[in-house]
Amino acid sequence: MIKVRNLKKQFGNVLVLNDINLDIEKGEVVAIIGPSGSGKSTLLRCLNLLEEPNGGTIEINDVKLDTLNYKSRDAYQLRQQTAMVFQHYNLFKNKTALQNVIEALIVSKKMKKENAIQIGEELLKRVGLEKQAKQYPITLSGGQQQRVSIARALAVKPHAILFDEPTSALDPELVNEVLQVIRQLADQDTTMVIVTHEMQFAKEVADKVIFMADGKIIEQGTPEQVIDHSENPRTQRFLRQLVDELDVVER
Repeated sequence: MIKVRNLKKQFGNVLVLNDINLDIEKGEVVAIIGPSGSGKSTLLRCLNLLEEPNGGTIEINDVKLDTLNYKSRDAYQLRQQTAMVFQHYNLFKNKTALQNVIEALIVSKKMKKENAIQIGEELLKRVGLEKQAKQYPITLSGGQQQRVSIARALAVKPHAILFDEPTSALDPELVNEVLQVIRQLADQDTTMVIVTHEMQFAKEVADKVIFMADGKIIEQGTPEQVIDHSENPRTQRFLRQLVDELDVVER
């Protein structure tokens, strides 16, 4: 489903992604963990060219792109393969929840409005927000806004959904309602790549966990291998720091 080879990304003189190689199977849920500044979100944004890589190839569902030699049509085709769910929702503030979900269907897919509305209403029901269809983002909680953004991502029927820290902007009591929707998607064999700091969630839903640090993939494997039984000192140090931070918060 997703194949990345020798992917590089620089910001000025800083090498943010250093020779990334990655394989994700259809229906696989992959959680990417690691410290701040490790390149997790940049990797996600390179997959759909929100950030322009400085080298390597990206292949998603038979669409292959050489990041040093491609045309705008190639970029468009690659972007059509995925949908992104952002940390801060990125909803249109002047549009209702339903209008946010159907916008891409009408504008990009050229779908008739009545057909788009039917799909949009079904998707809002799927994420538990059918009663909020006519509400504007400002009247919704953070968890509800994030669920609208997930419905919007599902609307375009992507081959994979990319989640960039989908719960990090939420109050703790709202986190679970978003994670529950993602759990349901995982149960339906949706291909997902999730940058997250929720270790328990990663253990529950991910088929594969990737630990990144300093722009490199340090370790990857099952949640049990990486989170519970890692023998890599860098991974162990990161996980210990997380536990220490949780202890401080709980006190």
